[in-house]
Amino acid sequence: MGKQLLHTVFWLFCSFFSLAVVAADSGAGETEDKTKQKTSNYQPLIERYILDELRSVRQDQQQIVADIEKKVANARLDASDRAIRYTSDTLNNIFIIITTAASILVLMGWRSMRDVKSKLNEVVETKINELTQEYEDRLGELEGKLRKRSQEIIDAQEDISRSNELHSIWMRAGLENNLHQKIKFYDEILAINPTDIEALIYKADAAYELGDYEWAFSLANRAIEQDEDYGLAYWQRACANAANGATQEAINDIKIAIEKAPKLVDELEREDAFEDLKDLEEFRALTPKA
Repeated sequence: MGKQLLHTVFWLFCSFFSLAVVAADSGAGETEDKTKQKTSNYQPLIERYILDELRSVRQDQQQIVADIEKKVANARLDASDRAIRYTSDTLNNIFIIITTAASILVLMGWRSMRDVKSKLNEVVETKINELTQEYEDRLGELEGKLRKRSQEIIDAQEDISRSNELHSIWMRAGLENNLHQKIKFYDEILAINPTDIEALIYKADAAYELGDYEWAFSLANRAIEQDEDYGLAYWQRACANAANGATQEAINDIKIAIEKAPKLVDELEREDAFEDLKDLEEFRALTPKA
């Protein structure tokens, strides 16, 4: 079943990639209005297909859980049957031994039949108690192992389901052009995984694109609180600071971002948010030399 899920995810990725390539090639010679119209025509079909695949994954997960519960129940029943059968056979053997021993003792004239009966009852009761306790311990241990294994399988299935759902939302967010709708998708991701720093950064970028620089600044701060070594979070906060006119704070954040992620230095000249900083000597000192 795990291979089938991986195959489905891989097939979905290839399908979306093919659709993206076809859309890019067919839209090269058309106007922007026609491109938006085609995107809006394909998007409901894509969303519907994704939802159908998610429903299929959930149904498969439910079937797996049902199968696991059935197997656990059968294993418990088989173990109980074996224990009862073994106990029954053992008791029969004990009674045979006891009968033989009693016959020998009678022949040998050992005390009286009352003493023999009392002793035999004591031996049988002790042996039965020992066997019962032993198999109770074994059954308890087996049940504990089965319960632990079942919980591990259920947890793994939940992780797979959650990962598939997050992947689906990320893909839908990538296909979305409306910034408000993108933010809704990022909120869905954060609702499932509140520590997803990537979702915070993308949400901050969308807020910046909408012109809400204070919101973008706040989201970037949240990302930095979660991971102080994530360079892109400082970069996003630098964009918000630059837009708000906090020039020195923006320069400081750029320095930290480059220190945490040195590859960002190549993006300095291409970042539109830093257009007003490019005339500053301190900013030019950060740019790579030609």
